[in-house]
Amino acid sequence: VQLQASGGGLVQAGGSLRLSCAASGRTFSSAVKGWFRQAPGQEREFVAACNWSGSSTYYADSAKGRFTISRDNAKNTVYLQMNSLKPEDTAVYYCAVSTLSYTGSHTSEYHYWGQGTLVTVSS
Repeated sequence: VQLQASGGGLVQAGGSLRLSCAASGRTFSSAVKGWFRQAPGQEREFVAACNWSGSSTYYADSAKGRFTISRDNAKNTVYLQMNSLKPEDTAVYYCAVSTLSYTGSHTSEYHYWGQGTLVTVSS
């Protein structure tokens, strides 16, 4: 099983990025999918998650109103659209898959992880 995250990069404050995470080796169409991030010297923190259909979403307060999580089960891919980016959003962003039946916000609730993609927001 492999989760391949992409779409990170350098962007100015106020800009946008769209992260993608494609899964291979296993179909996760019924699993909860989420995004976490980890800034240098900090713990990995929850950003957003969605249920199997994408109809139920859950965001960290820092992401509400600016980020949108979505998924395409036909492509086995989850996305994170990030708008109005701030320097404090700078981090490595990780996609993750949970086999639990609810959208959790703790790293311990996720069982498969991507390798991370770096997002750098300049001021």
